[in-house]
Amino acid sequence: MNLFRLLGLSFKTQALYFAVFVSRYLDLFFHYVSAYNSIMKVFFIASSGYILYLMKFKYRPTHDPSIDTFKIEYLLAPSLILGLIFNYNFSVTEVLWSFSIFLECVAILPQLFMLQRTGEAETITTHYLAALGAYRALYIPNWIYRYFAQGTVDPIAVVAGIVQTGLYLDFFYVYFTKVMQGEKFELPA
Repeated sequence: MNLFRLLGLSFKTQALYFAVFVSRYLDLFFHYVSAYNSIMKVFFIASSGYILYLMKFKYRPTHDPSIDTFKIEYLLAPSLILGLIFNYNFSVTEVLWSFSIFLECVAILPQLFMLQRTGEAETITTHYLAALGAYRALYIPNWIYRYFAQGTVDPIAVVAGIVQTGLYLDFFYVYFTKVMQGEKFELPA
């Protein structure tokens, strides 16, 4: 059974998420916030690295690079440039944080591109993608809460979050009109 071919996961999207977590949580080694914060940072990095390991080594025969063809250079370079231009303090950690925010907002593109190429996906893959999209969409109530409770707005995170949520709109339309109705995820022709 070709587990990952059936699931249709993009190795490149997973690698981009790993880059997001490593660059965002690099401060783990010199900025202590709390035990919970540190444990969660290690968890995000370790679990993303483990997924890459599984996809690259344990389940390597099931990964088809001929389908996962999105050029991630087109995401990495602009994210780095935006991170260098838009940050709150021109330091290594702040630039990496900004880079990670911009990269996260487009990290799903290789996965969506793969879905576009194949035209369909297994139900478990669509649930996974919906969870990723919901995770980011749930930041919106957090921003509203922080604005009213703390009077703060993070324009970098808000703009990137709106872009990322926007990238999911087509996917969510098909997800709610087909998958949630018990049908298979298939893109309209």
